[in-house]
Amino acid sequence: MRVLDRVYDGMRHRNAFAAAREEPTVHGFDALRGQKYCLLVSFRRSGEPVPTPVWFGLDGVGRLYVQTDAGAAKVKRIRSDARVRVAPATSRGKPTGPLAGGTARVLEAADEPRAERALRANYGAGRRFYERVIAGRTPSVYLEVTPS
Repeated sequence: MRVLDRVYDGMRHRNAFAAAREEPTVHGFDALRGQKYCLLVSFRRSGEPVPTPVWFGLDGVGRLYVQTDAGAAKVKRIRSDARVRVAPATSRGKPTGPLAGGTARVLEAADEPRAERALRANYGAGRRFYERVIAGRTPSVYLEVTPS
């Protein structure tokens, strides 16, 4: 595990873990509109939920997009089990709204521009700085989440 991952794990709000064990209460991602962070809950092979606060973008038809390191554990979990839960959250993962269920997939390269447009629409210069300085050193993938 990278040092930065350990730092992020230590910063995660305790309420993120409690919320990860809850069932979805809404359909769709309307509660995420106007938000900068969401809690993305993916599942280990054992069924244990793992909450991760992430930056995201929404498209005009209700899909959610996330860019992350290609080798991130959440990518491996999603490839094994596509079901996820999402909720609006703080940067530390404290939920600020209801959980929604979804199905996630790793996008093919041809679909990445759509995801990038959704992310750019939700963030400005701060994301571009982060991508160039911090995240730009490792290969990344885009995740697409559709409501279930």
